[in-house]
Formats: sequence, C-alpha cells, structure tokens
Amino acid sequence: MAALRKAGFLWRRTGSLKFCRRNLTGTYDYDLVVIGGGSGGLACSKEAAQLGQKVAVLDYVEPSVKGTKWGLGGTCVNVGCIPKKLMHQAALLGTALQDARKYGWKISGEVSHDWCQMAESVQNHVRSLNWGHRVQLQDKKVKYLNLKGRLVDEHTVKGQSRTGKETVLTAKNVVIATGGRPKYPAHVPGAVEHGITSDDLFWLKQSPGKTLVVGASYVALECAGFLTGLGLDTTVMVCSVALRGFDQQMSGLVTDYMESHGTEFVWKCVPERVERLTSGVLRVTWTDSQTGREHKDTYDSVLWAVGRAPETTALGLDQLGVKVNQETGKIIVGADESTSVPNIYAFGDIGESRPELTPTAIKAGKLLARRLAGQSQQLMDYDNVPTTVFTPLEYGCVGLSEEEAERRLGKDGVEVYHAFYRPLEFTVAERDASQCYIKVVCERGGDQKILGLHFTGPNAGEVTQGFAMAVQCGGTYPHLLQTVGIHPTCAEEVVKVNITKRSGLEPTVTGC
Repeated sequence: MAALRKAGFLWRRTGSLKFCRRNLTGTYDYDLVVIGGGSGGLACSKEAAQLGQKVAVLDYVEPSVKGTKWGLGGTCVNVGCIPKKLMHQAALLGTALQDARKYGWKISGEVSHDWCQMAESVQNHVRSLNWGHRVQLQDKKVKYLNLKGRLVDEHTVKGQSRTGKETVLTAKNVVIATGGRPKYPAHVPGAVEHGITSDDLFWLKQSPGKTLVVGASYVALECAGFLTGLGLDTTVMVCSVALRGFDQQMSGLVTDYMESHGTEFVWKCVPERVERLTSGVLRVTWTDSQTGREHKDTYDSVLWAVGRAPETTALGLDQLGVKVNQETGKIIVGADESTSVPNIYAFGDIGESRPELTPTAIKAGKLLARRLAGQSQQLMDYDNVPTTVFTPLEYGCVGLSEEEAERRLGKDGVEVYHAFYRPLEFTVAERDASQCYIKVVCERGGDQKILGLHFTGPNAGEVTQGFAMAVQCGGTYPHLLQTVGIHPTCAEEVVKVNITKRSGLEPTVTGC
C-alpha cells in the first residue's frame, strides 16, 4: 500500500463508485476543470487553454421551475444581459418612433408591437451565441461536457449527465463558476405555482400581458421598464427602497422617470398571496406596510425579481470543508479567488462580496487562468467597477455613491459637483429631461480625487465606460475640467460640471 501511495495512487469510494485519483503516470486528466459554462467560466477556460493548459468545462442547466431551459453561455447570454439589452432596445425604438414624427417622419397607421416576433428574433440570436460558444471551445481545444459537476475532493470532479450517467475527471486545479439563479419568495402562497422569474421572461412565446413586477433591484426595474416601453400595463411593487446599493438620489431619478412615463409603482408594500381565478388571471393580495391596509388587483403575469441565490448547494462543498457564508450561501474567497481548500478556486456571482456582474467575472476568470498557468501574479481589482442600469432613462455609475463617500469621509470631507442637463435629442422631440442629471463625487481637500461619477441619460453605459478609465487611473476634478468636451453630446456636460451641492446654486445647464 505504501508503494502504491508513493506512485501517486489514492483510492476513494463515493457511493458505489470507486476510482483512482491519478492515472498510472501520476498526473491528472486535466490541468484545469471548470464547473460552470457562463461568461466567467468560459473566459477562464479559454484563457487557460491558450496558455497551454489541458482544460475541461462542465456545464449543465437545470430547467427553471416553469421548465425553461437554455444552452451554453450562462445567465448573461441566455436570461440576462443580452436578451435584456435587446428588449430594452425594442422599447427605445418605440419611443424613437414617437420622436420621429416631430423630426418630420411621416408614420401612417397605428403603431403597435408584436411580442412574438421580437421574442423569436431575440431567442434566435441567443441560440446563435450558444452555438458560437461551443465552436470557440472546440477551436481553443477546451473539452466541453454537458454534465452537472460535483466536487469529490480537491482534485476530483464527478459529472452527471441528464440520464444519470457518471463521469469522473481529475485535475490539478478546479474552478467553480456556477453563478446564481433567481429566488422565489417561497413563504408567499402561490408565488412559485403562479409566478415567473427572469429565467422565464426572455423565453416567453406569448406576451406576458398586464404584469406585476415584485422587487426593485436593477433586474426588476429593467424588466418593468422595457415591458412598459412595449406598451404593456406594468406595475412595480417595492417592499423597501429601489436600487439598494446604488446612489439613492440617482435611484429616485430613475423611478421618477419611469413613473412619469407609464410604469405604476406600489411603494412600501408586501405581497401576501397569489391565486389563479377561473378566468385564468392572477389575483394578487398585498399589504401596505405603512397603513396596514390590504389591497388586491389582477394581472396576467407576476414576475418575481427579489434577488438571486448562488448555485452552490449541489457542489458538495460542505463535505470538502469549503467555507461558505451561511446567510448568503456564497463561497468565501481570498483576493486570489482561492477557497479554504487548496487547489479549489471560485469567482463570479458565487464569491462572497463580489460584484454580480458579467465583466468582472470575465476579467477575474482570465486573470485566475494566468496565475494558475504560472504566467502572472496579477490580482483582480474590484474597486471602481462601472455598471449601467438599462432602465428607460439609463443610469450609469462608477465608484462610490454619495452616501458611501460621506460614510467613509464624513459630509465635510466630500464635495459633490452636479448638473441637470437637456440632451439635444430631446429638444425637437419635446421630451421631458427633468431627470437627466450628472453627479461627480470628489474628495473635498487636496487634488479633489474623483470618488464616484453618476449619470442618467441616453446611452449612459457608453458615457460611463469612458469616464471609468479616468476614475480607475485616479482622476481628479481638475483633470475633469482640463478635458475638452465633444460637442454636442451628453457626455460633454460631465466635463463642464462646476456647481457644488454645498453652494446651493441652481445646477441646471442653460447654454454652451
């Protein structure tokens, strides 16, 4: 037995399955096995393969409660960023059609939207991305396995197929990138039986009709925004505050715009039950937490957007001693994405205190692959990560909110420059611009380092992306003033902000 151990053999038993952890040469099947075929897992696996590593990716999609399923690519590609942005674009085009008349376009007849046609086009694009990811893995010589992965030990993964067949893989390192799935409020009677989540919305063949969106996260507001923009009667039920974790002044501008453009909001309310009536519609009962009064209304669809849960429960983490935050279910990771067990790494949405954003997962995955291949020591920098909420009036931000800056430095340590502006595009169309706003949060002393930048308006993501580099490089308010604007754009208003909140002066831009 001692000789066998010296040769690299270590037999384990898992249920009725026996296997050898290493092969006869004392090496592993793979240098790296990645569990999870989302954006982060795919980026990590392809980067590792390009660096000469032998890599396998396991990806398996459990159908949603409603039976919705999809292909390779994870949440972003299938039920997140991509279909969301395309449906948001569909809603923006509807607004543009209204603007077009003011610009001289003659649009005859009634303008209406066809959900079925949009859904088919969006879903076909997503399927093309699924296929593209498979081709890329093959081109990069990454082994793709449609298996549900589970950890056996720090070097062994057991994969199970849809039919129950098991496959064992050994690897020098194992990376977990399984992401998360939407949560249902299981304590609300009828919520699971009659509701849907974002895992289902983008794959609906028919219009969801009159919709109640429960929740006020960016997912909730984005979905409610494009549903309203497509002409659907949409209500958002908010239990506490909207866009928790974001700058709350900006959050208010976003929801004010949505309310003034057709989305109904029910504030400080808690759902109690959902029932399906004989007519087929859903009757929702809720309580106003401020007055205690009970209310009811009927809807065609109820969309739950009350948070996401990490996909960690079926990975066997507890048996290996991988430390997990018991409240959130997320894996506790170090700065290098390492877990409490050697040779097992985790990143993306399942990592505790990590941003739930696709770009951070992609970048973190690539950097991890380089470190594991011995090609780099660079760690992922999670500070100053930019993001955009694709609501009807888009909101882009990078860095600290005003509240967080004041919490860290005190109110007297923070200077806020701000401006209300009017996009030129809105003028001829006579569109309301009262929520188009810019806020630059700076240190009050020294060089006035920029701590956070916030923008509501058209193409907020495109605007914020450019300024994010300046913030990442330690940009200051004087740097901003020294930057020449591009005229006439919305982004140029950022480099012209000169009114501080402290001054109390009117911040509305009145001319060039």
